[in-house]
Amino acid sequence: MSARAPRLAIGLALMFCAPFLAEDARAERLIVSVSNHRVTVTPNYSGEELVLFGSVERDSNAPLPRTGYDLVVTVSGPRIDMVTRRKERRFGIWVNTDSRQFLKVPAYLAAFSNRPLDKIAAVDVLRRQQLGLKNVLLTQRVGTDYADVVASDPFRSAFIRLRNEQGLYRENTSAVTFLTPTLFRTSIPLPAEVPIGTYHIGIKLLADGALVTKTDTAFEIVKVGFEQFVATAARQHSIFYGIATACMALMTGWMASIVFRKD
Repeated sequence: MSARAPRLAIGLALMFCAPFLAEDARAERLIVSVSNHRVTVTPNYSGEELVLFGSVERDSNAPLPRTGYDLVVTVSGPRIDMVTRRKERRFGIWVNTDSRQFLKVPAYLAAFSNRPLDKIAAVDVLRRQQLGLKNVLLTQRVGTDYADVVASDPFRSAFIRLRNEQGLYRENTSAVTFLTPTLFRTSIPLPAEVPIGTYHIGIKLLADGALVTKTDTAFEIVKVGFEQFVATAARQHSIFYGIATACMALMTGWMASIVFRKD
C-alpha cells in the first residue's frame, strides 16, 4: 500500500466531517434562568408572576441572522385527564349530549413569543415544533382511538377556550422582549387557580423560519402550612381523610341545627 493511501483516507474523512464541525463551531446556545424556581401557595395566595430571562451565546465572529432571532417560550404544568362536554337545549332543559376525554394534557399551558407565530415560521414548522396553542399536542380519546385532532375541532376549541377563560391556557405573541439582539426576557403569569406540581419551560430559538437551538428549565408550585397538611392527608391517608371530612360535615350540620333551632 502506498503512503498516499492513509493520507487520502484522512482527507476524505475530514471532508466528510467538515460540515458538522463547521455547524458545531457556529452553533448558538441558550442560557436561561427563572426568577423563582419554587412558588409557595399560602392561604392568602392570589397569584404570582415569574420572570424568565436569558441570552443567546454565539460565535462573536459569526453574523447575526438576516431577520434577527425569534424566541418561543412554552410553559406546561402538571398532566391531568379532563373531559369536555357538549350541552344542548332539549325540551327547555340543558342536557349533556356528547363528551370528549382529554388524556394527560397540561393543567396549565402558556405560549409566549416576540412576534406573531405565523411571522416566525411556516405552518408545518410550527406544527412540528408544537409552537402555540393550536399546535400543542392534546391527546384525546375519540371512540376507541387515541389521537390529536385538527385545531378547528369543536371539542378542542371549546377545551382551550374554557381553560383560557380560567387563565390557565394563554398565548401572547408580544410577551418576549429582546433587550439586545441576544438578550431577552418574558413574564410568566400564574393565576390564583394554578395547580400545584412541577412546571416545565421549553425555550426554542428560531432564525429565518427554522429552529436554531432549544433548551428547557423548570419550577415547582407547592403548598405550605395547613393547605399542605390537608393535601398530604388527602393523598396519603385517603380513607381517614374521608372519614374525618364526613365527621366534620355531620358535626357542622348538628351545630347549625342547634343554633337555628326554633323554640
